[in-house]
Amino acid sequence: MRNQIITLFGCLILTYGLSSCGEFYKLEKSTNWDELYEAANRYYDKKEYNKAIILYDRVLPVIRGSGKAELAEFNYAYSHFRTKRYIESAGYFKTFHDTYNRSPLAEEALFMHAYALYLDSPDFNLDQRSSKDAVNAIQLFMNKFPESDSYERALSMVDDLQERFEEKAFEESKMYYKLTDGLFPGEFYRACIINFQNFAKSYPDSKYNEELAYKLVEVSSAYAERSVFDKKEERLKQSITFAENFFKKYPDSNYGKKVQNMIARTETELDSHYKVKEDYEKRSAEARKRMQEEEERNREAAEMLRNAEN
Repeated sequence: MRNQIITLFGCLILTYGLSSCGEFYKLEKSTNWDELYEAANRYYDKKEYNKAIILYDRVLPVIRGSGKAELAEFNYAYSHFRTKRYIESAGYFKTFHDTYNRSPLAEEALFMHAYALYLDSPDFNLDQRSSKDAVNAIQLFMNKFPESDSYERALSMVDDLQERFEEKAFEESKMYYKLTDGLFPGEFYRACIINFQNFAKSYPDSKYNEELAYKLVEVSSAYAERSVFDKKEERLKQSITFAENFFKKYPDSNYGKKVQNMIARTETELDSHYKVKEDYEKRSAEARKRMQEEEERNREAAEMLRNAEN
């Protein structure tokens, strides 16, 4: 008896399913636009969004510009959103807002345009170009509807995306730092110095700034020590300046002792450089003097030879 009940129940479900499929198949072929419009809305209300999309695709070109189009286009955008087609839905919500900017649904449509782009934005370790599009969309919504109930939610979305940008930038900084351990670190030292400084400008309140400020001293010191003679003094002084700025900003840092040691090493290197420079300048001056004396002797000899010939 139990098996018979289960079988009967299964048959009823199958029959209903076939009937439903048959009904939808007929609607796909229908040219009764009123029937299609009502059916699309009905499937939307039943949360059968894929079927709703198919029917809206058929009916929207026909009803566009009529009184029925506004609700249909709004539901069409939401149907794509509910099926996680975020990029498509973002476009449809934006089109709805631009077309029906006086509609009571316009505010929600512009927010959903931004929200869909936000949901499509990738994790911080991936390309963030689409996230920047999301930020622009959110800013557009916030500028246009500053009194919206969704304003705080939009603000939190911007904060989240900014954190992703910050994480992405920090990961790039760490990548440059790791490359300084390679066989040819020179260019990467310079890239690190520029990158670390740009990070601090872009994210002045970042939790990573102290760490990167310490690494800036470390990298600039190593870069200076490996520099050619003509560039060495300038780069050693720059490293000391970075260290002094570090202590001004982070006087109680856990990196303090390491930075102090680097300053001492850099100052010692600078003193050695001054001695080499002084010796070099002394030798150069002596060499120039000898050359001048030699040139003077040659001129005197040439003058004596001309006098003898006369």
